[in-house]
Amino acid sequence: MIKSTIAELFAQEIKHIDVEVKGWVKSFRANRFIALNDGSTLRNIQCVVDFESMDEALLKRISTGAAVHIKGSLVESQGKGQDVEIQVTSLEVLGDADPELVSKTILQPKRHSLEFLREQAHLRARTNTFGAIMRLRSSLSFAVHQYFHNNGFNYMHAPIITGSDAEGAGEMFRVTTLDPKNPPLTKSGEVDYSKDFFGKETNLTVSGQLEAETYAMALGKVYTFGPTFRAENSNTSRHLAEFWMIEPEVAFMDLEGNMDLAEDFLKYVIAYVLKNNVDDLAFLEKRLEQEEKSKPQNERSSMSLTEKLNFVLDNNFKRVSYSEAIDILRNSKPNKKKKFKYPINEWGVDLQSEHERFLVEKHFKCPVILFDYPANIKAFYMRLNEDGKTVRAMDILFPGIGEIVGGSQREERLEVLKEKMAALDIPEEELWWYLDLRTYGTAVHSGFGLGFERLVMFATGMSNIRDVIPYPRTPQNAEF
Repeated sequence: MIKSTIAELFAQEIKHIDVEVKGWVKSFRANRFIALNDGSTLRNIQCVVDFESMDEALLKRISTGAAVHIKGSLVESQGKGQDVEIQVTSLEVLGDADPELVSKTILQPKRHSLEFLREQAHLRARTNTFGAIMRLRSSLSFAVHQYFHNNGFNYMHAPIITGSDAEGAGEMFRVTTLDPKNPPLTKSGEVDYSKDFFGKETNLTVSGQLEAETYAMALGKVYTFGPTFRAENSNTSRHLAEFWMIEPEVAFMDLEGNMDLAEDFLKYVIAYVLKNNVDDLAFLEKRLEQEEKSKPQNERSSMSLTEKLNFVLDNNFKRVSYSEAIDILRNSKPNKKKKFKYPINEWGVDLQSEHERFLVEKHFKCPVILFDYPANIKAFYMRLNEDGKTVRAMDILFPGIGEIVGGSQREERLEVLKEKMAALDIPEEELWWYLDLRTYGTAVHSGFGLGFERLVMFATGMSNIRDVIPYPRTPQNAEF
């Protein structure tokens, strides 16, 4: 007898063999047909019960949500909709699910709103939508590690607790063991963090980039892939307080090499899920089509989910300077007709999603890499260009979402970096170790950051970032 997952049973070429499988009942029809799912695939396998030979008390326990252990023969299906089914010879209920309680949850077999699903996030992975999303998320995670492993990168675990603010944003979660009601104070009346666990003020990290740079300057090619945290009080469909970041850093690589790496990486991971998550993508594409029909005509996407994914694979990414992009946007019809929510009038403004999507979807009709941004809208660690006003930064823009990757060639010149930090009031003593890198064998190096949930949103077609992470952390919400 073959013990198997349902995904393996569907791939099984030999029929009329004895099998056993465990899973959860999705539905039970006519006291005869069980739709069983074990999470290994979107597809349910039909299990046919001979109810005349089955104990009546046992039959009553077979309800939606129940966990069961089934043994039987894998045969060609007599009905439509599936190639194979299991003729049940033995059935054991491993865990009951009270039908009355199930009727009040998202396990009830009917369409539920995404908001309701979030309220029961501990159960939502059992729905078709979230089962598909989380399998895709898992596949993308594997593809990320596979890509970097295949290309000679070393995986680095960046610290989660840090004493520095990599982005200079200041929106960080404090880590402390001090008594919140009675903290020790200095003579000036401020909290005395020298008495805290680490002897200084510490926070949850917003990025592993700075630490990754130190390891790139020793190991050559490294990447981080871990949780990061932002205490930004933004309750939108694009913000999370806790999310995962992918951050490669490479020594002796300039901005051109950085753009090559990012484009190759994105194409690799997207190609991986197109090949390995066919059923899940097909389901999510149909779901997205239904969602698009409910939108006004002018807000509907011109591409299906798989068309958007293939749009990335089939096109070379167009490389355009920020200055050229500003000229294009300033002279565009939407800008001249005042259809942009944020009009483009002058050089130096930060681009919004509407501008990024226009460049990708309307003007160039391919993914776009913008580079050489104004220094005053980018982080301190980006290499200053010879013009003194732009930096070697790059952003990659995708259809539907705009920016998906942000990166740069890092500033390797000690004195220039010191000047930039001074201009932004970043104390040298706070990042002495980062400055130290420019003293011992400094060299050109580059890297980029990719918010993993942004990538999962693109690959699944989901419009709310809270629906692509198992348990979203947002303002006023840390449930589960």
